[in-house]
Amino acid sequence: MSQFKVSALMFDLDGTLLNTAPEIAYAANAMLTELGLPPLPYAQIKGYIGEGAQVLIQRCLAGALHDVPDQTLQATAQHLFFAHYANNVTDSLPFDGVQDGLAVLKQRNLKLACVTNKPEKFTRPLLEASGLADFFEIVVSGDTLPKKKPDPIQLHHICAEFDVMEMEAMLVGDSATDIAAAQAAGCFIVTVPYGYNQGKPIDESQVDAMIRDLTELPSILM
Repeated sequence: MSQFKVSALMFDLDGTLLNTAPEIAYAANAMLTELGLPPLPYAQIKGYIGEGAQVLIQRCLAGALHDVPDQTLQATAQHLFFAHYANNVTDSLPFDGVQDGLAVLKQRNLKLACVTNKPEKFTRPLLEASGLADFFEIVVSGDTLPKKKPDPIQLHHICAEFDVMEMEAMLVGDSATDIAAAQAAGCFIVTVPYGYNQGKPIDESQVDAMIRDLTELPSILM
């Protein structure tokens, strides 16, 4: 496996650091039930994760309705989803190897950031409850800036805050959304195989490396 010289590491949240799918699926189906719509299978909702709450909600509604939801329904559904998700968001747990891998990287004095499309009101409590918050100097959520992944603005922002060049930074993620953002920003992209990626396997030809879990990450860094 190749080795990379980087000063900063950025980590996606859902599907990379934390297994958030069970809690998201529960909240999404509770939302659908309140709207009088049929619940969706867990695997289907899991495949909708990765591009932010609004996209997830729209896909859930479209999946239940077999049609495109109107704006009024979308707004009502978002309110319901956020209310249900607020009740269980902090129940999500880190994937195996996450805490051990981050601890090694922190000991090596690398700059660490979390970058997610999740709204900040869920991101911060989730990182705190999972014991991961103290690893990260910077946290950029889906509503921190005007745009989010796959747009590269979040990654450019983190690099600027860390005062590092994009070519000195790496994004660790689990999806085509992460790959597109990193490539657009000019950062290295490393992926894990256990995440969500809209239910599709990662195209390994599009990434700089794939690791089994975060405990492998230190071994590919110079």
